[in-house]
Amino acid sequence: MQYHQLGRSELLVSEITFGCMSLGADDQANASLIGHALQQGINFFDTADLYDHGRNEETLGKALLGVSREKVMIASKVGNQWRPDKSGWDWNPRKEYILSAVEESLRRLQTDYIDLYQLHGGTMEDPIDETIEAFEILVQQGKIRYYGISSIRPQVIREYVKRSQIVSVMMQYSLLDRRPVETCFPLLQEHKIGVLARGTVAKGLLVGKAPAPYLNYTAEEVQAAATAVAMVAGEERSASQTAIRYVLQQPAVTTAVLGIRTSSHLQDAIAATITPALTPAEIEKLNASIPINVYDQHR
Repeated sequence: MQYHQLGRSELLVSEITFGCMSLGADDQANASLIGHALQQGINFFDTADLYDHGRNEETLGKALLGVSREKVMIASKVGNQWRPDKSGWDWNPRKEYILSAVEESLRRLQTDYIDLYQLHGGTMEDPIDETIEAFEILVQQGKIRYYGISSIRPQVIREYVKRSQIVSVMMQYSLLDRRPVETCFPLLQEHKIGVLARGTVAKGLLVGKAPAPYLNYTAEEVQAAATAVAMVAGEERSASQTAIRYVLQQPAVTTAVLGIRTSSHLQDAIAATITPALTPAEIEKLNASIPINVYDQHR
């Protein structure tokens, strides 16, 4: 397992991040899976207060009990506030809410601090300076070490780059979603801000799921990309390992956040870190299989 510095932070994170959102309700099974991930070198675990009404944070916290805290990096997210009746959630980036929500996340995670606390979204209508102030207060209080945002909106990302001390941006990136290449990756690399890439297999469309329209692509275009992945994979790699390697070899990406729910998911993720690297010719073949897309909103 390789480890990379996350942006300008002091966090050294595994190139595979364990995305906890996919975990089920069995705490014991989750603890076993997370324990195996730790043994394989994964040290970065991503969750959110939104997932399963906070139960996702709880199961991660239980799984990490007894593990030396300095050996693991915990990332969580805030901004989506569940309604009292649990019928849905509302966007709330206000300072007061963030300062209160972190206390509940710390309780559920059974820890004194969160390594990376991320705004779980963001719009241009938000009170951005107020949101940033909340994160800065939490850093000063020692309740979080660093903060970032999870967003695919270039205009929002630019504002946080300009006005805050974010160390990371979580965003969707895959062969079927190369939108960040045009507007976001160059900016983030210039400012030494790390990228947490999610959606690496594009909902399974790159690794065997029946072709269907995706973003601005037709089912036929999706099929062409999936076929290219399979051809590049050959006998040396699986399709998923190829799709993951494609993301990991993007210079702007620090770590790939993979949803892991089963042992086979975990083993495939680990295998992607040791499978042969894609050659420049293979990357070019993948890129040529489908026209690059760009953001058409929130620019």
